[in-house]
Amino acid sequence: MNFIENAKWRYATKKYDNSKKVSQKDLEFIKEAVNLAATSYGLQPFKVLIIENPEIRKQLQPASWGQSQIVDASHLFVFVNVVNPGEKEIDAYVENIAKVRNVNTESLQGFSNYIKGAIDKFSSEQKAIWTSKQTYLALGNLLNAAAELKIDATPIEGFEPAKYNEILGLTEKGLHASVVAAIGYRSNEDGNQHLKKVRKPLEELFEVI
Repeated sequence: MNFIENAKWRYATKKYDNSKKVSQKDLEFIKEAVNLAATSYGLQPFKVLIIENPEIRKQLQPASWGQSQIVDASHLFVFVNVVNPGEKEIDAYVENIAKVRNVNTESLQGFSNYIKGAIDKFSSEQKAIWTSKQTYLALGNLLNAAAELKIDATPIEGFEPAKYNEILGLTEKGLHASVVAAIGYRSNEDGNQHLKKVRKPLEELFEVI
């Protein structure tokens, strides 16, 4: 039942205590949780940038509607999706499967062809939307893992992706800023931590058909 209690504890932190830092041990736990997120085919068509450099974070703040979490949180995660995944990414994935499971890549050719065939049917726009959606699965794991450690987190969609792409040099790498998350420890001055969590009644949210 800890999961439910942790979910009730967490909230989208608005103000962080910039004097407190997440330990390396806890950071590694969160990274492992993000890495274990479910993704389509297990392909993980994204990267996760952890922005620690204060100067870069200052550059990102104006592109994030001036939100203080960008510079005050302990760490800033930027989930970036692969814009146009194709043979390169799939071949690398298949090679990794072969290495981890100690099998020949030839035995995975059918699986490889299946993924390539499915993705080839997507338009360029569909590919970008699909890979962006995968980042949100990973974001969910980050939020839940942080809550388990009683580390605060803020998912952030209020930013300008094009400017993030420019500042972080993503476009030339075939990447795109999809969603952002700040983690750290809430400030005593953040009044939102005392508000009751508001959700729909279960009987309104769920319908059994």
